Amino acid sequence: MQWKRRPRAYTPERVIIMASKSQEPTDLDKPSESAIEAEIGEFVRRDIVTLRHQPGAESEGVSNNISTLLQRVAGSSVQEIDRMIAELQSLRQLLHSEGARVQREIIDYAQLSQSTTHTIKIINESLAKWKGEGAARARG
Repeated sequence: MQWKRRPRAYTPERVIIMASKSQEPTDLDKPSESAIEAEIGEFVRRDIVTLRHQPGAESEGVSNNISTLLQRVAGSSVQEIDRMIAELQSLRQLLHSEGARVQREIIDYAQLSQSTTHTIKIINESLAKWKGEGAARARG
């Protein structure tokens, strides 16, 4: 199989230069991303050293290295996605349980409100009755 040469703009040296000029990630809590980036950078550096020392390096060996790297990166990505799915599922369960709790609290509040309204009506009727009795005694 005949491999085509990479375009000049994307040589390994150029990739390293572009990677070194890229911005640092703003979220420092993701060591897996920086580990993957470091692994890719190390692979590219090893590839450059190998290519410099072996100008007639077989493209099959290089493609095997790239294939291995891609499998590791893909595996890391799949693990990260699985971790995120598990985290989202736990958050979903939390939201459902909190939703059920809020519904119970609303029902309790509605019952308390009805009870309070009923009690206020009873007190109001009692006060009206006492006022009527008091007014009748005053006249009488």
